[in-house]
Amino acid sequence: MPSRRKRRNRLHRRGHVLDVKLSARQRQRNRWRAVIFLMGICALVFACLFVAWRGSELLLRRTIYENKAFAIRRIQVETDGVLSPEQICAWAGVRSEANLMALDLARVKRDLELVPAIESAAIERILPSTLRLRVIEREPIARVIFARMEGRGAYTNSSLSLDANGYFMFSIEPGQRNQPAIAPDDRLPILAGIPTADMRPGRQVEWPQVRAALMLIQVFQRSPMAGLVDLKVIDVSQPGVLVVATGQENEVTFALNDFELQFGRWRLVHDFARKAGKHILALDLAVANNAPMLWEDAAGAPASSPKPIKPSPYKKKHV
Repeated sequence: MPSRRKRRNRLHRRGHVLDVKLSARQRQRNRWRAVIFLMGICALVFACLFVAWRGSELLLRRTIYENKAFAIRRIQVETDGVLSPEQICAWAGVRSEANLMALDLARVKRDLELVPAIESAAIERILPSTLRLRVIEREPIARVIFARMEGRGAYTNSSLSLDANGYFMFSIEPGQRNQPAIAPDDRLPILAGIPTADMRPGRQVEWPQVRAALMLIQVFQRSPMAGLVDLKVIDVSQPGVLVVATGQENEVTFALNDFELQFGRWRLVHDFARKAGKHILALDLAVANNAPMLWEDAAGAPASSPKPIKPSPYKKKHV
C-alpha cells in the first residue's frame, strides 16, 4: 500500500508547470529584444536620412544657392508698351547680383501682375546669369475723373484709366515711361456716371453699360466717323443707352449694340447735314426706324477740327 501511494503521487505531480512559466518569460524577453532591435534600426535609418537631408541641403546651398557663378548679371526686360525697364525691375523686386537659382519666379510673376498697368508677365531663367522678364501691358482707351479729398477738407480731381477689358489702372507717370513723348491720357474719352465706389485699380468693372461704352470706343476707331469727330464724354448713367458728347459739340445717343450699323447711320446723316450747310446738335441713333435729329446752320456752329488719329504707342508687338 505505501508503495502504491508514492507511485500515484508521482503521477499527479505538476512537474511541467514550472517549465511552462520559464518558456513564457523567455518569449517575453525575445519580444523585447526584437522591439529594441527594430527601434535601433529605425533610429539609425532616421539618423542617416537626417544627415543625408542636411548634407544635401548644405551641398545645394554651397554649390548652387550661394554660388557666385549663378549671380544675376543681366536682366532682359521685354514689354509691348511704354513702361521703362527700370520701372518693371523695381516692381518685380529683382536686383543684380542676387542668386538666379534662389529667386522665387512665382513671387516675381505675382508681384508684376498685381500692378494694374500690367496684364500678364512671364519670368524665365537663362543659365548661368541672365533673368528674362516678359511683360504685356494694359492699353488705356478711356478714363474716369473723380474728386479726391486731400488735407483740410479740400478736394482735387483725380483720374483712372480703363483698358478694353474694363480694368481700372492708375495713369502712368512720365518717370515710369520709356517713351516720354507718349500722348497724354487727357486725350482719352471720359466715361461719366460711374460711382466712385466702383473705381478700384486692378479690378474689372462689372457694369454692362461701361462694357458697352468701351466697345463703342473700339468700334469708333475703325468706323467711318473716325477722323471726323472726337469722342469727349460718354455718359453711362442712363439705362439702355449711351450718350456721347463730341469735341465738335454734337450729342449722339447710341443703343448698347450694333455699333457698326449706328456709326454708318451717323456718317450718312453727317454727310447730308454738311451738304445742306447744317451742324448737328443732337442725334438719336437708339431709335431703329428713324434718327430724331436737331441741327442748326453751320455758319453759327463752332469751328473745331478733330485731332488726327495717331498710332497708339501701346500698339501690341510680338514679345
